[in-house]
Amino acid sequence: MNDFIQAAVRTIEIEARSILELRESITESFSNAAKAILNTTGKVIVSGIGKSGHIGKKIAATLASTGTPSFFIHPSEAFHGDLGMIGKDDILLLISYSGETEEVLRLLPFLKNLGNTIISFTGRPESTLARNAHFNINVSVRQEACPLSLAPTSSTTATLVIGDALAIALMEARGFKPEDFARYHPGGSLGRRLLAKVKDFARYDNLPFVEPDVNVREVIYRLAEGRLGLVMIQNHDGRVGIITDGDFRRSLANIDRLDDLRIHQIVNYSPIVVDENTPIYQAEELMLSRKITTLLVSRNSKVVGVFQMFSLVNYV
Repeated sequence: MNDFIQAAVRTIEIEARSILELRESITESFSNAAKAILNTTGKVIVSGIGKSGHIGKKIAATLASTGTPSFFIHPSEAFHGDLGMIGKDDILLLISYSGETEEVLRLLPFLKNLGNTIISFTGRPESTLARNAHFNINVSVRQEACPLSLAPTSSTTATLVIGDALAIALMEARGFKPEDFARYHPGGSLGRRLLAKVKDFARYDNLPFVEPDVNVREVIYRLAEGRLGLVMIQNHDGRVGIITDGDFRRSLANIDRLDDLRIHQIVNYSPIVVDENTPIYQAEELMLSRKITTLLVSRNSKVVGVFQMFSLVNYV
C-alpha cells in the first residue's frame, strides 16, 4: 500500500512542479492570443486528437461557460463535413503537444485559405504547428509523471491549466459577473439561485395581518395560524410593523398578566423590506448580515408578502 501512496505523491509533486513552471509560458504571445479572442466577432473553435482532444473539449466548455462562445470539433470529423462549422471570423485553437499531429496539421491549409486566426498549444515551439500559428503558447513540461515518459500526464495537465488561464483572463477582461455565469448555467444550483427572485419564494396568501388595536389574544391566535413566526400590523397611517414570536415571548417575561401586555409597546415599525424582484442571493446576503431570517416583500412600495430563509432549504 505504501508503494501506491508513494507513486501518487510522486505524481502530484511532478505535475505540481510542471504547473508552476508554466509561469514562463505566460508571455506576449499569450496576451496577444487573448486580445485576438476578445476582439473577434466569431467563436473560438478548439480542436485536437487523443488526450489533447479530451483536454480540448474541457477547454472549449470552460470558455463557453465563462463568456467566450466556443465549441470543439474533432480534426478527423472536420474533413467529413464539420469544416462547414467554421466561419471566417472564428479563431482556431489547435492543440498538439508534439506540434506534428497529422490530423491537426491537415487543417492548416483550409484555415489559412479562409483567413482564420490560429492559436496553438504545443510543447515544441519549433514544431510545424507552432510555426504556422499566429500565436503559439508553449505548454512544454520537463517531465511526464508517467515513469515510462509515455502516457501524457504532466503535459495534459499543463495544457488544461493554460486553457483555464486563458478562459479566466478573458472572463476578467469581459467583466463577467455572477449573473452572467448563471445565465449560462440555469440548470445548476448556482444558476438557479442567482437567477431566482424573491417573488419566486415569497408567501403572498393568507398573511397574518392584524389591526393595531387588536387584543393580545388575537395576536397569539394569528401567530399560530399564520405559521410564519410573526404577525404584521397594518397601521392607520399605512405603515406596516411586525411582531415576531420572539418579541412576544420576551415581552411576556416582563409582565404579571397577559392582559397587561400592550401591542403598541412591542411592535416594530421599521422591519426590513425588499422589493419582490430582488435576486435571491442579495436577499440571503442581507439576512445573513442583519442576522435575521425574515424579510417583508414589497410591490410598488406596498408590502404584499413575506420571504423567509427556510424557504430555500430544499432549493439546491
